[in-house]
Amino acid sequence: MTSSSRKKAVSGTLLLALVAVVWLWLTPNPARAAPHALFQTLKGESITLEEMRGKPVLISFWATSCTPCLEEMPHLAKLYADLHPAGFDIVAVAMSYDPPNRVLELTEALQTPYKISLDIDSAIANAFGDVALTPTTFLVDPAGQIVLHQLGALDLASLRQQIQSYL
Repeated sequence: MTSSSRKKAVSGTLLLALVAVVWLWLTPNPARAAPHALFQTLKGESITLEEMRGKPVLISFWATSCTPCLEEMPHLAKLYADLHPAGFDIVAVAMSYDPPNRVLELTEALQTPYKISLDIDSAIANAFGDVALTPTTFLVDPAGQIVLHQLGALDLASLRQQIQSYL
């Protein structure tokens, strides 16, 4: 094999590998079981996803220093207000680096209607696959399967339709 043909073979292999990676990245992930996680809310509740089985639940990882998270919160509050009576729920998980007093002050100021959980030891973030960036959102269907994993801003209209399909 000549040097030129070796370069073409290596280039072809690299191109094929790149195409495979891009295809896997763009292909929607199949549903997978939501992890077992214990949420400690600001109101002192201890809840698990198993206790919320039978209804769609949005898990939103956020931080008080995350501008897109703060911009998204009023939209999530509206989504919650509209769909909670039909059985939808939201648990917003404050990242471990967020000071609890700051989380409490912000959520009280915004009058956040849904559950807020502190993740002081990163146990919840770790259970959901080592979540490190915010906003990161998961939609868990009534059967306990993760059917959406979104990093970054949400397409709220699409999310609303998906949630309504479970109600």
